[in-house]
Amino acid sequence: QTSAQVAAKVRDVKQALTKLGLANIPVTTSETWPSYDKTLIDAVDYVNMHAFPFWEGTHINDAQAKAFEHIYDLQKLAGDKKVVVGETGWPDGGANFDQAVPSLANEQRYLREFICRAQLEKIDYVWFSAFDEAWKPVNNASDVETHWGVFKGDKSPKFKSPMYDCKGFVPSSKPGESASDSESSGSVDNSSEMDGLDSDLSGIYSENSSDDDSTSDALSRIGDGRLVISAVASVAGIAVAALF
Repeated sequence: QTSAQVAAKVRDVKQALTKLGLANIPVTTSETWPSYDKTLIDAVDYVNMHAFPFWEGTHINDAQAKAFEHIYDLQKLAGDKKVVVGETGWPDGGANFDQAVPSLANEQRYLREFICRAQLEKIDYVWFSAFDEAWKPVNNASDVETHWGVFKGDKSPKFKSPMYDCKGFVPSSKPGESASDSESSGSVDNSSEMDGLDSDLSGIYSENSSDDDSTSDALSRIGDGRLVISAVASVAGIAVAALF
């Protein structure tokens, strides 16, 4: 569908919510970053972009910078509207995609570099994903679809605690300039304060959310630990967010 068609569906949802007395619920659509143009941005309450440097065939050294390049481009286009990263992540298994190599080390590196930079710049994000999903097909462009979780399919963690540490982190400013990989120790720095939509949207969303206390505790160590649950309306992917 065109951006104008999706924008029309966003307006339809907003109109329906208004009639129900729910006009305060923000409405957006989850799209890959190239799909957002001015027409679509004008219709949504906030931009909900997907950024996957892996699927651009980006080397892990450039992955962080590539993701934030897209964030900055949309921030310029969006003006005063908030730009949220609705999905981002890196797989730990499967075949290479151009220069993008799936591995446990690369998944953890991208997780650390993206999250630490997002906290520094107060960028809200939804991490993809919490758990490996064995049910996904593996016969597409690359057989990585079952390997995006920070937990295995059996809910056991892939990484030792803490999964990342922001001490000593230095963000790269452009592709080709790697973030600092200096060794550090200590607790995770998750102290950035956010308000309004910031605090509502930051954290992790997973279709396989669990009530298990140990899983919930581990999830809370990623970003701000907020769970974002989205109900998707229509094939256009209009997301009406229920925020907790």
